[in-house]
Amino acid sequence: MTSDSPDSSPPRSRLTLAAVRDICIVATLVVVGLYAGARFLIPLTMALLVNVLIIALADRVRAVTRAPVWLANIAGVTVVLAGLFMIMYVLGSQATQFARSINTYENQFDTAVNRITGLVGNDVTSFIRDNLVSIDMSYVARILLGSATSLLNQFFLISLYVAFLMAERLAFRKKIRLAAGSPKLGADFAAILDAISYSLQRYVGVKTFISLITATISYSVFRALGLEYAETWAVLTFALNFIPSIGSIIAVVFPAMIALVQFESIGPFLVIVLGCGTLQFLIGNFLDPAMLGRSLNMSTFLVILALTFWTTIWGLIGAFLSVPLTVCLLIIFSHIPALRPVAILMSLDGRLAEDDTRSQSALTE
Repeated sequence: MTSDSPDSSPPRSRLTLAAVRDICIVATLVVVGLYAGARFLIPLTMALLVNVLIIALADRVRAVTRAPVWLANIAGVTVVLAGLFMIMYVLGSQATQFARSINTYENQFDTAVNRITGLVGNDVTSFIRDNLVSIDMSYVARILLGSATSLLNQFFLISLYVAFLMAERLAFRKKIRLAAGSPKLGADFAAILDAISYSLQRYVGVKTFISLITATISYSVFRALGLEYAETWAVLTFALNFIPSIGSIIAVVFPAMIALVQFESIGPFLVIVLGCGTLQFLIGNFLDPAMLGRSLNMSTFLVILALTFWTTIWGLIGAFLSVPLTVCLLIIFSHIPALRPVAILMSLDGRLAEDDTRSQSALTE
């Protein structure tokens, strides 16, 4: 008895070390692959999230109107793609207008810098003048035009991906079961896909609704003040709310700086900073957590860490996708026994959605 126990412990330790080694190797290869394949993977990931939003909207249409599946799918595709196209069109057209009026902003910037002197002092004003006046605004305009063209090209590629994903929606689950080989493995794959689909549908749906409310109220404020390119700032407010923590701050800073340059008085600047800033604070700290609830049981530190990681790997698009991608990883880790401790560490309170489902089913029985 005593001689058997020492012999059984070393294999466990060697197996654990080998598993850790393999996980580190795979993780390194995955990170390198994500970075190297960004041009291919980013449109595909965007298409998958758009597909999730379409499915969520189609299911909602079916629940409300009792419409056939094909009609609900057409309605979901039409609404979502039309909304994305309008976003791309607004950004593209107003970027062109901004490029044409760039010289006017250069002249107004000097006046704004002089006006800031009385508020922040000469030292800060000298820093702003030395570091910002030297910016080549024509180069900024060319970047904006190039970005608008790139967004339009990405939209058509994403639309193509979405069309094929919707066409294979029903057959995909059957192919997963056949590829698994065994009923148990097929059921495990189906459970993972269902959990990911539910969490992403809830996150994308709720976040879209909240961002739409924020953008609509902000647009009303911008139009009431007469802020130039109000549509662009409203679209950016909608998009930036998908970036955790810092997105809402950037959504207030940009239009506030334009108001400081455009208007002669400091009033519109303060209205945007205080009004829109308060709106972002209330929605981000009360409405957002109330509607999302525990569906995204992620550690706050993990959210910031994921934002930094995905931004480093995929740039600005990675910042938008940081939360959905991390949610997928958390769900996948929770269904793999070897990685389940990692999923617990990634969660907010140590509980996973799978545990809640099991406990509820046990109480029901």
